[in-house]
Amino acid sequence: MNRSELVAAAAEKTGNSQAAVNGVLDAVFEIFSAQVSKGEKVTIPGWIAVERTDRAARTGRNPQTGESIEIPAGHSVKISAGSKLKAAATGK
Repeated sequence: MNRSELVAAAAEKTGNSQAAVNGVLDAVFEIFSAQVSKGEKVTIPGWIAVERTDRAARTGRNPQTGESIEIPAGHSVKISAGSKLKAAATGK
């Protein structure tokens, strides 16, 4: 399911317009982005948790030349499924 299909399904289920649902999704994703960029964890209990993780600097290898390169420290995002989402995935 892509975003437009999700918006259409949510609009049909809630009786709201697709524009309204799309606006809510945009706001939710903006809030997720803002909080995660600050290093805060965003959790919807039972469904999903999103948090920023730190990656240490490391030595890598250029696959074309075989030359060693230094990869700087950085950040990544970790997304964890909650219990309700896991149960839905297993069909329970």
